[in-house]
Amino acid sequence: MPVKDRDRFSTTTRIRLLGEQTAARVYRSQTKRQARRSRLTGRAALLALVVCTLVVALAYPIRQYVSQRAEISDLQRDKAQAAARVEKLRDLKARWQDDTYAEQQIRQRLHYVMPGETGFVVVDPDAARQSRTDLGAADRPWYANVWDGVDKSDASDR
Repeated sequence: MPVKDRDRFSTTTRIRLLGEQTAARVYRSQTKRQARRSRLTGRAALLALVVCTLVVALAYPIRQYVSQRAEISDLQRDKAQAAARVEKLRDLKARWQDDTYAEQQIRQRLHYVMPGETGFVVVDPDAARQSRTDLGAADRPWYANVWDGVDKSDASDR
């Protein structure tokens, strides 16, 4: 009987069955491709392109904005420092308007004395020792003495 069952299906039936199986396979592969394609649609690609364009277009203005904000904060800090310095100078000017303060500064800085007072100048003992060591300066060339003078004045500034 199995031979009869096999013969019972005609060639056209077999071809039709094979065609249906092939169509089912093709349909399955197409649905898999469509499932892959459905992740990135044309709309999603366009949206990604628009977002990237906006990021590129806005990068420079945002960078400029941030740098300008930093510059503004630096200028505000400088302004506050200048205002504090102006306040100190106004205070100093007001103190110099006072005659007793001016007299005190003149006595201290210029070593002035009032009539009838005796002024004294205290010499630093280290300065006296240095002047004794400079007696040998006459034996050296003039440019060495000039250079030593520059070095001494730099040292006194510190």
